[in-house]
Amino acid sequence: MAGQSRKWMILVAVIWIQAFTGTNFDFSAYSSEMKKVLGISQVQLNYLAVASDMGKVFGWSSGLALMYLPLWTVLFMAAFMGLVGYGFQWLLISNVISLPYILVLFLCLLAGCSICWFNTVCFVLCIKNFPANRALALSLTVSYNGVSAALYALAGGAFNGSSSSLYLLLNSLVPLIISIAALVPILRQPSVDPLSPEAVHSDSITFLLLNMLAVLTGVYLLIFGSNTSATSTTRLLFGGAIFLLIFPLCVPGVVYARRWFHHTVRSSFHLSRSSFILVDDDDLELHKRLLSCEGSLNNLNVSLDDDEAYEYKLSSQKPCNEEDNTRCCEKMMEKDQLVMLGEEHPAQVLVGRLDFWLYYIAYFCGGTIGLVYSNNLGQIAQSLGHSSTTTLLLTLYSSFSFFGRLLSAAPDYVRAKLYFARTGWLTIALLPTPVAFFLLAAFGDSTAALRIGTALIGMSSGFIFAAAVSITSELFGPNSVGLNHNILITNIPIGSLVYGVLAAIIYDGNAGVGLKLMFSDSVVCMGRECYFLTFVLWGCLSLLGLVSSLMLFLRTKHAYNAFERNRGLVEPEKDLLSRSIIEQLN
Repeated sequence: MAGQSRKWMILVAVIWIQAFTGTNFDFSAYSSEMKKVLGISQVQLNYLAVASDMGKVFGWSSGLALMYLPLWTVLFMAAFMGLVGYGFQWLLISNVISLPYILVLFLCLLAGCSICWFNTVCFVLCIKNFPANRALALSLTVSYNGVSAALYALAGGAFNGSSSSLYLLLNSLVPLIISIAALVPILRQPSVDPLSPEAVHSDSITFLLLNMLAVLTGVYLLIFGSNTSATSTTRLLFGGAIFLLIFPLCVPGVVYARRWFHHTVRSSFHLSRSSFILVDDDDLELHKRLLSCEGSLNNLNVSLDDDEAYEYKLSSQKPCNEEDNTRCCEKMMEKDQLVMLGEEHPAQVLVGRLDFWLYYIAYFCGGTIGLVYSNNLGQIAQSLGHSSTTTLLLTLYSSFSFFGRLLSAAPDYVRAKLYFARTGWLTIALLPTPVAFFLLAAFGDSTAALRIGTALIGMSSGFIFAAAVSITSELFGPNSVGLNHNILITNIPIGSLVYGVLAAIIYDGNAGVGLKLMFSDSVVCMGRECYFLTFVLWGCLSLLGLVSSLMLFLRTKHAYNAFERNRGLVEPEKDLLSRSIIEQLN
């Protein structure tokens, strides 16, 4: 029992770390002040956001560090990188020191790298301490990273709501404080023993309760996160948010309520395994064995039959008939399709697959655009005359990004009653993004349209960020997911540069339209025209991402369907293996 309690303490520690280390999401809260202090253009300001995102390119260094250093050491290295990166920026924006622009770029890069190091530590802790339910642990904890901006907005209002520099001070100090608080449970990690199927199910119910608490936390921050009332009231609200983050420590007591949930909730959901990564190692081994048996036992109708496989192999060899363009397009869609989920794809094979590039474009033109939008929220609100609502917009984006991340686990909870390929859910999740951008282009000067568009973009991008690890694992292999996913997210710094520079050039080009204000060498554009063309272009690009996602779904749905059909044969064998291991240990 002591070991079981300690593993839940570790989960709570990971939730704290993730909740307070999504520091890149509050960039828009102080970006206007940073632009004023440095006296830079919108393009140069965008490069600072790009530098922060470029930290993801060096995320692999955290994995290398874990090969030679204890986990707690890597955690504190991440905290000190953030302390230096954000701390010197705070000194700069507070006019305590003066720094050249190139050094500020380096500080942003260092701060962005610290976020990746924190994420790596959290992933390792979840995978190590929840081997049977690692996907549920990852899904829950990754979601809290999306709520960081709302927490920092509430914290900023609690101490000094009028100070933009306070965000940088909090970004530098809070992750270090949280790392110190999380040190004890990390140092006292329990030994991990195999769990019985009943214990795995019990843990799954506990995770469902924690997801409900997470939804409550998100709603609370959505309602009160942008509070602009008296400081004493804001401090009380911030205390309530901290209480909701501490409340999961009651998990040992919550576990005793599992019998009630077993009869009232569990019957409505499928909780036997992962809600984040559908394909785990055991699933894949048994799934591959079933498919190999099908090659010799033609009477098992759970995958492609021989005729279909033969037709599939010949599809790329037959020339397209001009009289049958429809059939030609079908053959193009079927070319080099995935036969089954979970096949390992080394990097050199990965980059040669059409499915990967469709996936890359969908992410590049979906979630990445949403992230760039959040980086520009400060200037967007300022240009439309809504500077006073920047904190509210930041909270809206953060909270709905949080809800989107939580929703990424919903398809697995309901899959017993409603099964749909995860790439199909990805396509559905991309739909709100073009709708939001065209809404902003048409009615951007409306407060309601600005808020609705921000919420839709936040929810869509949050879902994509959380579901991406799962999709990468399923399509290209769980053992290669670390390298393959890092290849995928190279689109984030690339997109941050391309989309951000595009928006900045249009912004600076329209600086002479309407009211023009001068701050040192910087120019502030006021008016709807500042971002109108940007919203139209982003909307068109997000439509391209939607089309790519739809093509990916059409090319992969047969592999998902085959896996789901085989799942009925896989689960009984997995339960027998689990019971056999428990009996041998006893």
